[in-house]
Amino acid sequence: MGRSPPNGKPFAGVAGLWRKFHRDEVVARKAGFRAYYENVHVQAMQINRRRFIKASAGAALSAGLFAGCRTDRPTAPPHSHPIPVILATDIGDDIDDTWALGFLLKCPELSLKLAATEFGKAPYRARLLGKFLQQTGHANVPIAVGPDVEPRGGGPLADWVRDYDLSAYPGRVHADGVGAMIDVIMNSPQPVTLICIGPMANVAAALQREPRIARRARFVGMDGSVRLGYGGAKKPCAEWNVKADPAAAQKGLSAGWDITITPLDTCGLVSLDGARYQRILRARDPVPATIVENYRLWSRAKGNEAAAERHSSTLFDPVAVYLAFSRRFCRMERPGIRVTNDGFTVIDDQARRMNVATAWNDLDGFRDLLTERLCGVVMA
Repeated sequence: MGRSPPNGKPFAGVAGLWRKFHRDEVVARKAGFRAYYENVHVQAMQINRRRFIKASAGAALSAGLFAGCRTDRPTAPPHSHPIPVILATDIGDDIDDTWALGFLLKCPELSLKLAATEFGKAPYRARLLGKFLQQTGHANVPIAVGPDVEPRGGGPLADWVRDYDLSAYPGRVHADGVGAMIDVIMNSPQPVTLICIGPMANVAAALQREPRIARRARFVGMDGSVRLGYGGAKKPCAEWNVKADPAAAQKGLSAGWDITITPLDTCGLVSLDGARYQRILRARDPVPATIVENYRLWSRAKGNEAAAERHSSTLFDPVAVYLAFSRRFCRMERPGIRVTNDGFTVIDDQARRMNVATAWNDLDGFRDLLTERLCGVVMA
């Protein structure tokens, strides 16, 4: 449900709500980015990781997987001022990055200004981004190719892009991916939200090269484990995106920007099956169809081809995309979080405070939102 207005009186219908939204936005622009984001949010919305998970605690399907889709949610009006975002992704290892990219493209609250590769394998990841964006009708989105560093090579989706030529991508491809991130942030007339859903070596490199980006951007990440581990385990663990490069995580999660993260406490509990997942399988829209195409190849490469016909894998990364425009379904806290040298994210009152989605207010609500957006319906 949406929140009540400050004076406790209901808005005079949709028109009144949107008049107030635009008035608040003008005020918030003068007050700075944080106020701007919060007004948009409240008024308008009211190695590879899979192997690491198995080695750490094992993946588990979250509760409630067989619940049906809810259909009693209103359609949201279009956003006249979507939030500009950069997606930094290690797409091509675990499949949830692919789901997150598709979800982002279907969210009218967000405008993807740059899709950037993270954590090595730059040519492979860039080709995956290029083919996905082109096949789904989003080839206007620029691609930022990260540095040619370890790890190198391909991954479980290599066959999908074996014959794809990135030089034929209709949009712009930036060879200096770190520089491209900096340029988008520094040249944007609006503050940019950087959504990082992989280890953050390139994000840390951008901060090193141009520290001022922290004053002009907001960071939203899929990072850490605060009170729960993989699959809802009661003991926190070193989560992959942090464990893979603790030094980069320490830099990214201590920078001066506003920080929001979804740790395993929330993102590690998300998957789709039952009626929701069957809707995704049957969808004719090119975004879910391309996700399913990739998921089937990924499942086959993992030796579990039949899984792709029954349920998703754990969908960690779409939660970070969601937190870029809303927090309604999540229980948020603002603890100090310290990144240890061995990749743990521990609560520390002396550490950098950040917005942390530590639990779900409505996990089924998020599952419904994800399903509806991917299937082409905009839900509030």
